[in-house]
Amino acid sequence: MGPSMSATHRCDALIIGAGHNGLTCAAYLAAAGLKVIMLERRAVVGGTAVTEEFHPGFRNSVASYTVSLLNPKVIRDLELDRHGLKVVERRLSNFLPTEDGRFLKVGGGGTHEEVAKFSPRDAGRLDAYGDRLDAIADVLRELVLLTPPNVVEGSWREALPELIRAAHVGGRLRRLDMSQRRDLLTLFSGSAGEYLDGWFESDPIKAVYGFDGIVGNYASPYAAGSAYVLLHHVFGEVNGKKGAWGHAIGGMGAITQAMARCCAERGVEIRLSSPVREVIVESGRAVGAVTESGETVRASAVIANVNPKLLYQKLMDPAALPQDFRERIAHWRCGSGTFRMNVALAELPDFSCLPGRALSDHHTAGIILAPTLAYMERAYFDARTHGWSRQPVVELVIPSTLDDSLAPAGQHVASLFCQHVAPELPGRSWDDHREAVADLMIDTVDAYAPNFKRAVLGRQIMSPLDLERTFGLIGGDIFHGALSLDQMFSSRPMLGHGNYRGPLRGLYMCGAGTHPGGGVTGAPGHNAAREIIGDFRRRRLRK
Repeated sequence: MGPSMSATHRCDALIIGAGHNGLTCAAYLAAAGLKVIMLERRAVVGGTAVTEEFHPGFRNSVASYTVSLLNPKVIRDLELDRHGLKVVERRLSNFLPTEDGRFLKVGGGGTHEEVAKFSPRDAGRLDAYGDRLDAIADVLRELVLLTPPNVVEGSWREALPELIRAAHVGGRLRRLDMSQRRDLLTLFSGSAGEYLDGWFESDPIKAVYGFDGIVGNYASPYAAGSAYVLLHHVFGEVNGKKGAWGHAIGGMGAITQAMARCCAERGVEIRLSSPVREVIVESGRAVGAVTESGETVRASAVIANVNPKLLYQKLMDPAALPQDFRERIAHWRCGSGTFRMNVALAELPDFSCLPGRALSDHHTAGIILAPTLAYMERAYFDARTHGWSRQPVVELVIPSTLDDSLAPAGQHVASLFCQHVAPELPGRSWDDHREAVADLMIDTVDAYAPNFKRAVLGRQIMSPLDLERTFGLIGGDIFHGALSLDQMFSSRPMLGHGNYRGPLRGLYMCGAGTHPGGGVTGAPGHNAAREIIGDFRRRRLRK
């Protein structure tokens, strides 16, 4: 497969995909003096971090919907504040209605008193739990911006830098005492449910914390590995506050628009509506890409900000890849079972357990409609057998409570992050069931807030298939690949390629399919850029 004859453009670095990691990578490369061209399939930058009008007068974050994991170093280095980014914190972290008509509020300084309503013993254990998790999260925060040690074959010259890198990682882990190391092992390999059961006795607090273990994770909270997903969601921060969650004024698109402004200021050329048809390979080296319109861009470094499956199975000639690599990437596990909705609301939800349609702190929270870990587990197994859970897990976030620019005065927009649904429906298409499942999600919220259904003025539905077609999220996978032990750190996306370098010379990866994984972090883009700049300086790549 070769490129068609058309205009040819040249640059130092070509980035495929202008999502937030691609933009981050581009900004760092341009700051290092490299000429950068980005090719983006859609008509807007941002990937899943975009804000769009989905109903007349109502705007919302279409896919990604909340801020915590965006790395502070990326914010500083790209001067995102100067480029217009403002993040505000929720008044409460979470709000969880219970099955018996009560509720739990987490955050805002009142967590201990709230938990004590259900278990004084659990309230007394909150600080110890938080301290234990924070100690481990602090180590992971440092690892986020490190390139994982890469498993290599060959000479000592190639192996020595990786051994040094491994020692560097080991030095960070040695800061943990023995009890914390045991916790780390449990969190990396065990289940969120079992870990939380060991700490707490009351269902509501376990449900609030356990929800993080299934976010974007098509699994039971009692599945091995779900504890790491929980941990993955707690090492973020907002405005210097660790573990906090917030909202970008203007929606998630405000993040990527600020990044795009930084890129433009540094001379990056971003070409929208330019889907790539194929990565060009010559003599075992990636040398550029050809777009679907026949335009060719040649570069010293070709950098992919797409799901690894998409890159290696759709955008490259299979014959150009080693056979073992092709076979293993075919088994790269994707599919997070996510069903996303955005709704325009005439009024705020009036919860039966905490009545009132006037704006209150709990309306600004992440509202978790899944009262127990057992409920979440049933939802998963129901989806496995039925295609979607008939009592689904829903997180409701109403960003217009913190940002009045998203909706007309007195009205609101809400994000519904819904689980569990099967990434694919065997023998059926999501196109035939998306409306019925959307109705189910609305009814689920309405069971807790009986005015919700009648308040819906319009809705936008994103089934797993919609997420794949629109954003390249294969199987609706928000992480570009499961965050399981065999798909993390040095093995993300594969042992031997955990250092952001592909199996061909000149080919790099900078998306969520690399360390440290998914979420709007900017870390993969940051780390990949450092490796690419290093290769230019060592003259492995030539300008």
